[in-house]
Amino acid sequence: MSSLKIGDKAPDFELLNQDGVKIALKDFIGKKVILYFYPKDNTPGCTTEACDFSANYEHFSDKNAVIVGISPDSAASHEKFITKFDLKHILLSDSEKEVSKMYGAWGLKKNYGKEYEGIIRSTFVIDEAGKIMQIYSNVRVKDHALKVLESI
Repeated sequence: MSSLKIGDKAPDFELLNQDGVKIALKDFIGKKVILYFYPKDNTPGCTTEACDFSANYEHFSDKNAVIVGISPDSAASHEKFITKFDLKHILLSDSEKEVSKMYGAWGLKKNYGKEYEGIIRSTFVIDEAGKIMQIYSNVRVKDHALKVLESI
């Protein structure tokens, strides 16, 4: 679990996007950032979450917000995921899980009684100055994008 709190400065990072281009959090100063961590491209829950954020892309844009998804998948996997589902937002590759760990989105999970390390589905809303406005941990995918949209 992250030690980050509302009001903290969001840890800066630089990762490759779906096109192999380096994207840094500081690139978005002046905009709100919806930063969401998800386990894997092309899995049912992750596809629903990505498609819901993408479906509301214009509504987030109207509120001066950019959507950024992060998973351990490769840039090439992200590129295929975006193409397959016509996603409108940025996906970043955190193959070393460094950013996921900085944000507390990598940790111990339980599934059917087994413990393992993995992505803890989380969303951080970061304000125009780079401070954390909202934190959603152990996210349930259903209606999540709409809840985030309503919160900004």
